[in-house]
Amino acid sequence: MQYEVSNPTEYIAALDEDWRKEKLESIRTIIKKVAPNLKEGINYKMLSYADDRGPAFHLNAQANYVSFYVGDAKKVDPTGELLKGIDVGKGCVRFKKSVDVANTRIDEFIKVAAQKWAEGIDIDC
Repeated sequence: MQYEVSNPTEYIAALDEDWRKEKLESIRTIIKKVAPNLKEGINYKMLSYADDRGPAFHLNAQANYVSFYVGDAKKVDPTGELLKGIDVGKGCVRFKKSVDVANTRIDEFIKVAAQKWAEGIDIDC
């Protein structure tokens, strides 16, 4: 889904009060905690987390899941252990209603991705 907003506060306010907002807020909190050097903003009509090189991550509430865009997930987690139990595409990690964010290792995954990004390691698709 796309939201016609200009800043993160407007983005959050535009979300429906449902499970997607709850999951997005959980992931957003993790990103802010483990990647505090990335500035939150809006890019491609979704939340983005960037530094002076541009966006490292994007976060968006879709109709049936919350998506976390990280580039190539296999470059961050080659064995898939950190994303076990989560629906993963090449560049998108999808959190469906049945996934409890607190019972995943997404915090570790985001920390690794943020470290690789900070070190200039290519994690793009």
